Amino acid sequence: MVVHVFTRVAGLSGALAVGLGAYGAHGFRRSDRDDYLKELFETANKYHFLHSLALLGAPHCRKPLLAGSLLTSGMVMFCGSLYYQAVTGDPKFTKAAPYGGTILIVGWAAMAL
Repeated sequence: MVVHVFTRVAGLSGALAVGLGAYGAHGFRRSDRDDYLKELFETANKYHFLHSLALLGAPHCRKPLLAGSLLTSGMVMFCGSLYYQAVTGDPKFTKAAPYGGTILIVGWAAMAL
C-alpha cells in the first residue's frame, strides 16, 4: 500500500516539477527584481525535481511511511515557499524554507534507517 502511494506522489510531483519548470523558463521578464525571482523559482524547481526522484526510493527503504512523509512535507515547505515568493513577489512564507530544508535532510536520513 505505502509503495503505491509514494510512487504516485512521486509521479505527480515530477509532473508538477516539469510544468512549473516550463513556466519558470518562459514566465519571467528581464529586470533585476525579476532575475532574483527567477533564481528563486529555479532553485525551487531544482530541489522539487531532485526530491521527486528521491521520493521514488522511499517505498524501498525500511521506513517508507516516515521517509516519504518527511520528503513530501519538506518539498511542500521548502519548494512551496520559494515558488510562492517567485510567482507573487511576496516573501511572507520564506521563513518556512529553512524548516522545509531541515525536514528534507531528515527525510534523507530516514531513508538510511
